[in-house]
Amino acid sequence: MKAYTDFALVYDTFMDETPYEEWCDYLVELLNRYGDSSMSDLEADTNLRQEKNTILDLGCGTGTLTELLARKGYDMIGIDNAQEMLQIAIEKRAQSGLDILYLLQDMREFELYGTVGAVISVCDSVNYLLEEEDILQAFRLVNNYLYPKGIFIFDFNTVYKYATVIGDTTIAENREECSFIWENYYHGEEEINEYDLTIFVREDADPEATCDRGEPAEPLFRRFQETHYQRGYRLEQMKRLVEQSGLEFVEALDADTHGAVSDESERIYIVTRKGSDAEGNNF
Repeated sequence: MKAYTDFALVYDTFMDETPYEEWCDYLVELLNRYGDSSMSDLEADTNLRQEKNTILDLGCGTGTLTELLARKGYDMIGIDNAQEMLQIAIEKRAQSGLDILYLLQDMREFELYGTVGAVISVCDSVNYLLEEEDILQAFRLVNNYLYPKGIFIFDFNTVYKYATVIGDTTIAENREECSFIWENYYHGEEEINEYDLTIFVREDADPEATCDRGEPAEPLFRRFQETHYQRGYRLEQMKRLVEQSGLEFVEALDADTHGAVSDESERIYIVTRKGSDAEGNNF
């Protein structure tokens, strides 16, 4: 079953406690720490300066983080393969008036018209790639489209998180306008987490309608379901894939503490830099 179809309608509602602004500030800190701030005579060209200031948000979803980075002064491109999620991002852009380019593309096959200064991919987008070859395809494309010395920052959920923290658990939340039941099933041999979402979205009844007793009709709730699959990865595994793709590994950080990665890290940030193309990689 395709993910992020009907769920896109309530995604932002259930993610309203996500610390997007903190994530944005930390990403900017990492970009400033590891990005190349030098400007050669060639880079003084207006077009090249614009490319270097452009960030690609890979797996941008409904565009919340994309908009925050645009407000920081970056030229933003957002890519996602879920049309329903991207439509919400486009609606946000219409309201904010920000100049953001959104593209409906798969991260394993995306195409750009030029290079970008940085690429980010957060909120476990990479975990939706269930095969190492899929990750290699995406990473090689990132390396291809990065400006010289450009930075690629991504996060991923670890095997530890799926196997120990959320695997085989059920999470439920009830809101006035919508509710959800999130059932997790961890498949240890494949290291894949399956989660089945059941969503109930309120649809207000006709205000003039009445029930059999003559009282105002109760609101109706529409029910829909989606199934998502994410694969857990280990740090050493990701480092190997980074290097095989031609990217240069720079640093790994615990996403919660911003410190060193431990065996109990649930989400990890990896900072990489543009390297040479991997052997056999032709563009």
